[in-house]
Amino acid sequence: PPRNQKKFLDEDTAVIKIQAWWRGTLVRRVLLHAALRAWSIQCWWRLILSKLLRKRRRAALESFSREEWAAVTLQSWARMWRVRQRYCQVLNAVRIIQAYWRCRSCASRGLIKGHYRVTANQLQLELEILLGSGPCIVTECIPLPIKD
Repeated sequence: PPRNQKKFLDEDTAVIKIQAWWRGTLVRRVLLHAALRAWSIQCWWRLILSKLLRKRRRAALESFSREEWAAVTLQSWARMWRVRQRYCQVLNAVRIIQAYWRCRSCASRGLIKGHYRVTANQLQLELEILLGSGPCIVTECIPLPIKD
């Protein structure tokens, strides 16, 4: 090949090398920008996911707290209802006994008198119940337990 042609071929190969380098640089730049964009999107998505997870945890905690509060309230109401039922039963029994006793004392005009004496080891009790039909005397000696 002539000298001019050789010089032309050397220039061609140099131009091709420069173009290949430049195209490679452009491709690497485009890939770098694409990677940076993908990285920023991934960071944003991770942030969104962490916020969603935090909201879910908060909602679960609030739901659990509401359920616990509801259970405690129901238990409290159930206990109150049970105690109130028992109280009403006792109150009703007291009223029945009082009414019966008042009616009986009015009808018989009875009277209870008595006295007691406590000694070292026993309780002596003497009651006199006066009813319309006649007196009834109850005498009882109750031994007292003595601790040594």
